[in-house]
Amino acid sequence: MAKQVRTEAYIAAPPLRVWEVLADFDGYAEWNPLNIRASGNAAPGARIPITFRNPARAGSTIDMTVTITECEPGKALAWVGRIPVMFTGRHFFRLSPEGEGTRLEHGEDMSGLIPLTFSRRTMSHSFGPAYEAVNAALADRVAALAAARD
Repeated sequence: MAKQVRTEAYIAAPPLRVWEVLADFDGYAEWNPLNIRASGNAAPGARIPITFRNPARAGSTIDMTVTITECEPGKALAWVGRIPVMFTGRHFFRLSPEGEGTRLEHGEDMSGLIPLTFSRRTMSHSFGPAYEAVNAALADRVAALAAARD
């Protein structure tokens, strides 16, 4: 049975502006509190080395190479990372226009032996806030870049 994280946020910028930040993997170290290092180009099938903080174990990080599974500018970015049998994570960002801004859906489906050990409390008290922090940091980054352009 997969464990799921689901979050939503409104970002006061059009989807393509939000996309620019999400697709800039090299910039993740400057703003992303969960995916703290990444490099590569957002393209279908691209393999992206990424380092992320482990919400289930405070202070620890995990290095993994993920594969881009969905890459639609202004609409969606998704990747999958795997450790055979132990973990499969399908991480996604979905963008849709809402008024003058963007509705962000951000989440992950996790399966394998490791996620089986995650309690409901771990999912709601560790993973949920970590993903919400990414949403807030993404909104801040998009706003800062827009201000720098003006």
